[in-house]
Amino acid sequence: MSIFGNSIQEMQFKYPELFWALFLLLIPILIHLFQLRRFKKTPFTNVKFLKKVVSESRQSNTLKKWLLLLTRMLLLAAFIFAFVQPFFAKKSALKHKETVIYLDDSFSMQLKEEGTSLLENAVQELIKNVPSDEQFSLFTNSRTFRNSNMQDIQNELLALQHSNHQLKINEIYLKGNTLFSADPSTEKNLIILSDFQSLMDAPQMDSVSSISSHWVALRVDEIKNVAIDSAYIESETSENLNLAVLLSGSGTLDNTPVSLFNGEKLMAKTSASFSNTKKATINFSIPKNAAFDGKIKISDSGLTYDNHLYFTIGEKEKIKVLAVNDTPTDFLGKIFTEDEFIYTETSLKNLNYSDLTTQNFIVLINLPEIPASLTTNLKAFTDKGGHLAVIPASDIDLTSYDILTANYSGTTLLQKVSDERAVTTISISHPLYQNVFEKNVTNFQYPKASEFYQISTGAPSALSFQGNEPFLVGSKSFFLFTASLSQENSNFISSPLVVPTFYNMSASSLKLPPLYSVLGESVSIDVPTSLIQDDILKLKKGDYEFIPQQQSLSNKVSLSFNQELQENGSYAVLQSGKTLKNISFNYSRTESNLSYINVNEQNIAATSTSIPSLFQSIEKDSSVTELWKWFVILALVLLFVEVLIQKYLK
Repeated sequence: MSIFGNSIQEMQFKYPELFWALFLLLIPILIHLFQLRRFKKTPFTNVKFLKKVVSESRQSNTLKKWLLLLTRMLLLAAFIFAFVQPFFAKKSALKHKETVIYLDDSFSMQLKEEGTSLLENAVQELIKNVPSDEQFSLFTNSRTFRNSNMQDIQNELLALQHSNHQLKINEIYLKGNTLFSADPSTEKNLIILSDFQSLMDAPQMDSVSSISSHWVALRVDEIKNVAIDSAYIESETSENLNLAVLLSGSGTLDNTPVSLFNGEKLMAKTSASFSNTKKATINFSIPKNAAFDGKIKISDSGLTYDNHLYFTIGEKEKIKVLAVNDTPTDFLGKIFTEDEFIYTETSLKNLNYSDLTTQNFIVLINLPEIPASLTTNLKAFTDKGGHLAVIPASDIDLTSYDILTANYSGTTLLQKVSDERAVTTISISHPLYQNVFEKNVTNFQYPKASEFYQISTGAPSALSFQGNEPFLVGSKSFFLFTASLSQENSNFISSPLVVPTFYNMSASSLKLPPLYSVLGESVSIDVPTSLIQDDILKLKKGDYEFIPQQQSLSNKVSLSFNQELQENGSYAVLQSGKTLKNISFNYSRTESNLSYINVNEQNIAATSTSIPSLFQSIEKDSSVTELWKWFVILALVLLFVEVLIQKYLK
């Protein structure tokens, strides 16, 4: 199959070497020039009549000879051309063809035209228009059929399900290029069948000049869709949670029914009306201290994948926080409240090392010296997933501190600096503050410190003094303040920064499941349990079971999700058949934005209005018009003409 080619067809010849036979045209010429025929003399009584007959015979004979000569030369030439086998065709029609087809099976192809989705229509058109024995390669967002024919893969195409993954244009070209051979002499054609959503991008690239590509934009006449974008807890009272649900739409929108389920039980129902921006927000009230396996559902005839949103509200796990101090403090107790934390405070001399392994977050406060035994236990604690924060005293034993801090990004404390400085730099990209500030902070009452320690570290700074000296460094499992937070040295514990700083430090030590997670995004969830040898956690939804990546730590199991999980819904986390908790996953809503690329403005491919018109152009460009039969007919006609000349021209 050939998609592209020269617009003008050229006459070409299958056996051009036979044109040497045209020299045979000399034979009739020689015969007619050197005829050896002898004329018989016949006496006539009337000489005048003889001259007249001789004159007329010579004229007639000359005309006949020239007509025969011309006819025989044309006859011989016609036979020679018939054997040479001339034909009309584009140059591309003569090359060996390789065809690769990309069929978009993403969620946006769920839009329906006359009751049939765009994907189903595309599959039916391919089956009708691709020759059943023609070899080609075909790939979708999730599957690949290499060097197949329609007869072999027809049933699999008819059973294709929509995918939650969408390849971008450059990814389609890169994947398609891997399915072509390395032979430079073949005609390589890439057919892209998609609705070409804007999220696919339309790069103007020329790196695929060796591939002829053709785009077919598959779209419906009327675009209409309503999607559940997201849901979140907007507020809460002592008894209830206020769940806000955001919806968006495309096209002409009417009021849309919205239902809330707990499992399979209908809990509430309302209607969403859309503003001029085609957005809508509705609210549901949910009991606060009860497990809720939620599902939000709408009735919509557009895309079906975004008509459901699953969420889970379970019993909130309390984070265990231990503060080890030299002098009693009260500011941490105000941050780590009983509704979310189990907060314990102890002095160093009363510390039971066996209690360390049961904690999620440990804070060392104002310790003049860190014993070697505590350093060993804290290193084992963080190695098994625990998080640690260190707040030095005004005067410390640098050596004992360095033995501990050197285990984390090579951090060492160098010397104390007695110089009052303000904390003027907040790294809003640091994990501690990523969701704290809506924009860069410019007008803020910055805290200050009278004395601090200079440090050497490879850890990123979250807060820095004026002059770029670090005040708070660390990430993941270890954080270090470079100054004492005592009221005599710093006013940090009275600043607005103290709550988000320590709250986010502790929150990262036990990653509780959110309302829901988005499939395809990297997600990490901690389950507070311990695994015995060869024991694992599983996810289950109905008859489907899935084993996620997991890391067993001292007092929790960390579950990691990337792109392995493909199906949305509410999953039960099982340990030895017992349900520990439920977690929910939903498809990304990016494909609900039904805006499209203008395919006529791109310059890397030709376009067709439909799949049948595409393959009609393919057939036309691949056609070969053979002429040898017409030359055979011409030769037979000339042979008949010669017979007529011989018979009737006297």
